Amino acid sequence: MIQCKTFVCNMLQENCYVLSDETNECVIIDCGAFYTEEQDDIQSYLKEKHLRPVRLIATHGHLDHHFGDAFIHAAFGLQPEVAEEDHSLMRNLERQAETFYGIKLEGQYPEPTALGDTVSFGNHTLTVIKTPGHSPGSVCLYLKDEDLLFTGDTLFRRSIGRTDFKGGSMMQIIQSLRRIVQLGDDTSVLPGHGPATTIGEELAHNPYLER
Repeated sequence: MIQCKTFVCNMLQENCYVLSDETNECVIIDCGAFYTEEQDDIQSYLKEKHLRPVRLIATHGHLDHHFGDAFIHAAFGLQPEVAEEDHSLMRNLERQAETFYGIKLEGQYPEPTALGDTVSFGNHTLTVIKTPGHSPGSVCLYLKDEDLLFTGDTLFRRSIGRTDFKGGSMMQIIQSLRRIVQLGDDTSVLPGHGPATTIGEELAHNPYLER
């Protein structure tokens, strides 16, 4: 039985997900926990549910999805798994912090490791779908057994991710969207920001999608 807990984090209201099953193994997706209370909430949830984090996964390399990486690494020894196309972003988190947030990152952030084609935990496996456009290495994560798709900043409810950052591409993100909508109308979508939705709802109401 899959359980998915959402934590809304940092100044950009980023969605961090903890995905677990009956084995009590879990994966943490996009840990943007910036504030101490956000990190404490995640820790408390893991302790309360007796969960053991085994993977730290990111849908792309923008800092708002990585503020909590150092805390997770310190607590569990996990390194962020990110598509190689975004490793240059990951190695410039300090610059992102100064440029976009006017802050200086504290502590040592862990080095990224390469994200493979699948992410296994417990009795389940996430399929990694490459969806460039928001960033060169953006991915979506699909849990086929539950028809559940984590879209990062590729697809939001009735919107899509920005493409005006360095490495972004409107043409690529539209191609990526066409790829993921093939999963079917009933697929549940958990985005990197904002409320959950479905593929069907987005095909009906998202101005960037057309049947």
